[in-house]
Amino acid sequence: MLEIKGLSMNYGQRCVLNNIGLKAREGEVVGIIGPNGSGKTTMLKAITKVLKPTYGAVLIDGKDVREMESNEIAKNVAVVSQVISINFEFSVEDIVLMGRTPYIRSSESTEDIKIAMDALKKTNIYHLKDRLITQLSGGELQRVIIARALAQTPKILLLDEPTSHLDITNQIDVLNLVKEASRKGLVVVAVIHDLNLAAYYCDKICLLRDGDVIATGTPRDVLTSSNIGVAFNLPVEVTENSKTNSIFVMPVLEPRNEVSNQR
Repeated sequence: MLEIKGLSMNYGQRCVLNNIGLKAREGEVVGIIGPNGSGKTTMLKAITKVLKPTYGAVLIDGKDVREMESNEIAKNVAVVSQVISINFEFSVEDIVLMGRTPYIRSSESTEDIKIAMDALKKTNIYHLKDRLITQLSGGELQRVIIARALAQTPKILLLDEPTSHLDITNQIDVLNLVKEASRKGLVVVAVIHDLNLAAYYCDKICLLRDGDVIATGTPRDVLTSSNIGVAFNLPVEVTENSKTNSIFVMPVLEPRNEVSNQR
């Protein structure tokens, strides 16, 4: 289990996170949402010890990450970053095998290779294993990075805007992979900008604004017109999607003819 207790983070005199509390259990997908600059990515960096909290603690199965060595954290937490830049011509198989780095002492074992191949199969990219990473599309690359993360065999998977540069088909494919990983027992924490995708895929949502938690709970509890209005300063209509049985968030916009007349 991942537990964040009273987490506060300051950059100089500016408070970026203020007394954040959150629990994420095995099998849950927890979405972190909020406007730009609300502290979402900073929270993920605190979980992995990249940033040291000003106050509070991050616990993995009850152990404070500040007491864990980097290799131990890597065996527990895998990260899919917001920006992916790989300029060297590694093969897809090489990239996924890098996920085994925390476990390798001299060279990959038969078990390491098996785990990497399983990750390629789970993400439906086994057929790409010999392809150079520089020859992939954006959707294929994102699958490779997720496969590398799964090859770490972590307890916790962190994703920072995993669908931000993908078309709608690849967004759905990637989030289906993430959801399936959670069903196998992973704790998944994902920063997601699309509120409707968050409503559909997440079991729990934490809504931030300016470093403060506006609401935490189920998508129905959190994604209300009132909460969204406070967080994003935007009027929305929240309805039921009869096809998916999840809620649907629609911004309340001016009629198109009025917008055209203002130009």
